[in-house]
Amino acid sequence: MLAIIGGSGLTTLSNLDVSHREVVRTPYGEPSGALVFGQICGKPAVFLPRHGYGHSIPPHMVNYRANLWALNHLQVSGVISVASVGGIRADLQPGDVVLPSQIIDYTWGRKSTYFDGVGSPVTHVDFTEPYDAELSRKIAEAAESLSIPVKVGGVYAATQGPRLETAAEINRLERDGADIVGMTGMPEAILARELGLPYAAISVIANHAAGRGSSANGIHFESLEHVLQSAMGQVRTIIEKVVGCQAACQPLGISV
Repeated sequence: MLAIIGGSGLTTLSNLDVSHREVVRTPYGEPSGALVFGQICGKPAVFLPRHGYGHSIPPHMVNYRANLWALNHLQVSGVISVASVGGIRADLQPGDVVLPSQIIDYTWGRKSTYFDGVGSPVTHVDFTEPYDAELSRKIAEAAESLSIPVKVGGVYAATQGPRLETAAEINRLERDGADIVGMTGMPEAILARELGLPYAAISVIANHAAGRGSSANGIHFESLEHVLQSAMGQVRTIIEKVVGCQAACQPLGISV
């Protein structure tokens, strides 16, 4: 069973044939909301809205540890993260779909590990490749089979939020090698890695980043909803293909 975490623009998964909802209690507090179970193309899937139902939890206050622990507790086979981002690289336009391959973390103060309890041993986790190659490949192949263009690869800059970045900050991110910028990529990715959960991301360009393109003089929020509605429709179709083609497999998660 695959899990989908939806961000801004994907607060519900309309192609999920819902069977039931379940509130999962965790040692790390409450997840963002009840987990929604159902089927896509006859295959089981579970959905969790990252920002809660009603989109009321800002990026820096999401309980990432509870969210990932809850999904791991259910023994999901992998996690597909969906989020809207700003485009930094010149060829990335609003509405483009990107499958990032790397992350730079600029967040601070977020609970970013399960290995920090009293008496917990110091544990280092390899994070050279932050996204699961096999799950990312399945997403890319699904998009290709549907003739939906996606940009494969790129560096995701995870910023603190909830405010958007200044033009100077975007210039700095570009110098650091970032291609897109968002607020929820970390610590979600590393927590999945600590749990042994295959994790891949689908990023939708909602707007040019500050100081770029149509955002040269400011972000035009009134245009974002239309862009996201169209692009997220494509994302739902890709997810439908990935879940529908997903062969039964043994759970890969481990409890921490």
